[in-house]
Amino acid sequence: MRFASLGSGSEGNGLIVESGDARLLVDCGFSLKNCQRRLHRLGLEPKDLSAILVTHEHDDHVGGVFDLARAADIPVWLTHGTLNGVIEGVRDAKHVTRKVSVHKLHGELALQIAGIDVLPYTVPHDAREPVQYRFGDGNVRLGVLTDIGHPTAHVAQVLSGCEALVLECNYDPQMLDDGPYPAWLKRRVGGKHGHLSNLQSAELLAVLDRSRLRHLVAAHLSRTNNTPGLARRALVQVLGDDPEWFGMASQSDGFDWREV
Repeated sequence: MRFASLGSGSEGNGLIVESGDARLLVDCGFSLKNCQRRLHRLGLEPKDLSAILVTHEHDDHVGGVFDLARAADIPVWLTHGTLNGVIEGVRDAKHVTRKVSVHKLHGELALQIAGIDVLPYTVPHDAREPVQYRFGDGNVRLGVLTDIGHPTAHVAQVLSGCEALVLECNYDPQMLDDGPYPAWLKRRVGGKHGHLSNLQSAELLAVLDRSRLRHLVAAHLSRTNNTPGLARRALVQVLGDDPEWFGMASQSDGFDWREV
């Protein structure tokens, strides 16, 4: 199994998980043209995708999903609440899912999509029915966690023992407090249903079973309220060193293929 990112941040997100001939895209917050360009960078075309999985209805995660699905005849998987959130957010609701094969999934109910083991799991975030995902091929597991307001015991249980982890490090608390965001947005980002700070991510990482971990990627960093250096420093303190397999996802380039 291997994985790569099209881009990660508030301007658009997309993550590819590949096992054999199956390729799942988690979220697509990019225009069709932009997504095609980012896929080309990874040696892929839209037609190579087996399915698109959606975490929640915020535009930086779902904005390009249905255009891409329609253009390349790709099935879309998402929760009932997320689908309702998408439909309620547009004027022409019928157009959103037109000519798209839509499948509903349920948080905590494991399934297989194109031969890849998928576990959607619930997270606290300010969306209708948000989930994140853990993937497996029978031998190794990849955990994905972004867009969550605070760590929970359940999240720690799901992500413990993974060989690879994509972990949100959205903001540095001091930079958020001192930064240009209006007060309401600072409260939202730093709230119980907002995003993970570097400190919260480090605290979660510290309680995970990391005995099999050999890939860690910090993701969804804010360009305004964080820096790669601050995120790295927080997580390295938990790891005890700065291993080669620790990386950063960027908004512009995501990250290249990583073999689990």
